[in-house]
Amino acid sequence: MLNEFPDRLAADVRARRKSLHLTQRDLADIAGVSERFIRFVEQGKPSVQLDSLLSVLDTLGLELRITPRTSTAVRALAGADAGDGGAAE
Repeated sequence: MLNEFPDRLAADVRARRKSLHLTQRDLADIAGVSERFIRFVEQGKPSVQLDSLLSVLDTLGLELRITPRTSTAVRALAGADAGDGGAAE
């Protein structure tokens, strides 16, 4: 699931940029980042600088949200924490 994030982010950024009729150069200039950075985001590069990404998202009127999810891995971790008797390191 973690590997899906860069691809989804890339598709969302690309779609929003195009819906606003912006070129990659236009977006880069407005967001204060390089055109190369925009290409990296739109290609789904898994490691990009967070502050630059947030600037691009803000320019496009998008936001990054962190929300809890209930996946098998999260439930397994929660179960492991509950089973340790509350012991601290």
